[in-house]
Amino acid sequence: MSGIALAVIGGTGVYRLAALADVETREVDTRFGKPSGPIRIGHLLGQKVAFLARHGEGHSVPPHQVNYRANLAALKDIGATRVLALNTVGGITERFGPRVLACPDQIIDYTWGRISTICEEPGSDVLHVDFGDPYTPLLRHKIVAAARVTGVKLVDGGCYGATQGPRLETKAEIARMRRDGCDLVGMTGMPEAGLARELGLDYACLAIVANWAAGCGTGEEITMAEVLANVEAASAGLPELIGELARG
Repeated sequence: MSGIALAVIGGTGVYRLAALADVETREVDTRFGKPSGPIRIGHLLGQKVAFLARHGEGHSVPPHQVNYRANLAALKDIGATRVLALNTVGGITERFGPRVLACPDQIIDYTWGRISTICEEPGSDVLHVDFGDPYTPLLRHKIVAAARVTGVKLVDGGCYGATQGPRLETKAEIARMRRDGCDLVGMTGMPEAGLARELGLDYACLAIVANWAAGCGTGEEITMAEVLANVEAASAGLPELIGELARG
C-alpha cells in the first residue's frame, strides 16, 4: 500500500485518532513479529494517514515490552516514510507543565534490556547510524510550522529523558535527570527513535505533558485519572495539526 502521507503512533491516552474518516484496518506481520495492534488507515483533511496504538488499543502492552521494531517495520511495510510519535510524558522544567504540547529536539536514553537495533539477527549488517539529531530536523520544523498555521500552542525544543517504566520515577531520579538536562520524562521515546533512524524513516516526537514529574510542580501524587484528563485536554487541537502536517 502506498500514498500514506503520515503515520502516527499513539501513546498513553491516545488509542485512536480523532477525525480519522473512512477507516480501514490492516493486520500486518513483520520479520520482527507482530506490532502492538492493527493499523488503522483513513483520511484526515483529505490526506491518507495511518495510526497505530503503541500500547495496544486497550493499553495492554507495558513500555518495556512494546515490540518497537515490529511497530515501525509494519508502518514502513504499508508505505509510510514519515512517523509522528505521540508520547505522553511528565514535565520536569518550568516550560513543560501539564497540558503543554512540546516538540523535543534531543533525547537521553535511561532504558535497559530493550532490543534497540535491527541488527541483532544472524547475518544482519551492523548499522552505525548518525544520531546526533535524534529527531528528523525537517519533520520537526514542519510540526512547528503546522502548529503555527493551526493555532496550536507548542513548545519548540527540549530534551526527552526515556526511562524504563512502567513505574513512575522517584524524586531522586527526576532530580538527576534535571541535572542531566532533561525537560521531559517518558517511557517510550527509546529505542523507538533510534530504530526509526536505522529503518530510514523520518521521525519526530510530539510530547503531550500529562503531569509534573516527581518532585516538580505542585508535588502532588500523580493519578491515572489526572493523566488521562490532561492528555485529552492537551490533544484537542491534534487532528488539525496532524492534518496540516500530513499535507506537507
